[in-house]
Amino acid sequence: MNIPLTRLLSAALLLLAVNQSTQAAEALEPLLVANQKSALKVLLQASGELKDVPYEIKFSEFPSASPLGEALNAGAVDVGALGDAPYVFALGAGASLKVISITHVSGRYTTALIVRNDSSIKSVADLKGKRIVTGRGSIGHYLAIRALNEAGLQSSDVSFVYLLPSESRLILDNGNADAWATWAPYTTVATQSGARILPNGPDLLTNHSYLAATSKAITEKRAQLDDFVVRLDRAYRWVNTHPAEYAAAQAKVTGLPVEVHLATARETTMERVSIDDGVIKGLQNTADIYQREGILNKHVDVSQGFDPDFNAIRLAAEQAALKKDTQAAR
Repeated sequence: MNIPLTRLLSAALLLLAVNQSTQAAEALEPLLVANQKSALKVLLQASGELKDVPYEIKFSEFPSASPLGEALNAGAVDVGALGDAPYVFALGAGASLKVISITHVSGRYTTALIVRNDSSIKSVADLKGKRIVTGRGSIGHYLAIRALNEAGLQSSDVSFVYLLPSESRLILDNGNADAWATWAPYTTVATQSGARILPNGPDLLTNHSYLAATSKAITEKRAQLDDFVVRLDRAYRWVNTHPAEYAAAQAKVTGLPVEVHLATARETTMERVSIDDGVIKGLQNTADIYQREGILNKHVDVSQGFDPDFNAIRLAAEQAALKKDTQAAR
């Protein structure tokens, strides 16, 4: 997407104004952030991005994307991070939401179909007639559908068992499920314990993390959101170069061994993605597949669920950071 120079300059000036507004903290209302298993809070704390925030950030904790989406839909929170598949469900429920920033998450541990090490299943095609455990409407669920289709199978060729990740691992281990469609850090935990990742076709998922805000927050808390998306982008860039520090911070919260988080962090890269027609088309494909599968009972036009106006301030901030890093390296 080509962004006019005037918009970039305006975004840069706005970014500067927000970063210099610490004295006006009392004038800005708190930003209510939906936090899935402390992920955003840990990310921002570890990277130092919770320092000198010119407004209060109030985090609310959610165990998974589904209740987080419900809280956004109800207006109980202003903003939160969702995978593309859960976001489709939130839009399908009639939520007045807009994606304001996107981060691409790449790495071999991000999302996977997992089987026990002693399983006779060697490929996705071998899942015919088997049981796959995952969260209904989760990114794992979407991966399973896409992988089955790629292997020439339909969802009706398998039995889905819908559970939370904490329960899913147990029934995979005790044989009540044949495969588990899940995401990091559960992929890392399972593979370090001897489970196997099934190979599947390339480019089945976008692996995008969407930061979605309510329309009301975009209207009434624009200054806070402009600042927040930039802080989040800086935090993700920090993670790319500080995997050990990030893993240590995550381990303190999750209780998982630091080695689990370190393995994931070292294999994962976060990149800023602009909202454009390609992104919207990709999410529409997700929505259409869910409707075809009967998981959504109506057509969802996802084009209404994006706000590209945040692209400019994110790009301006990234370019300023890169310029600063280049000058510092000289």
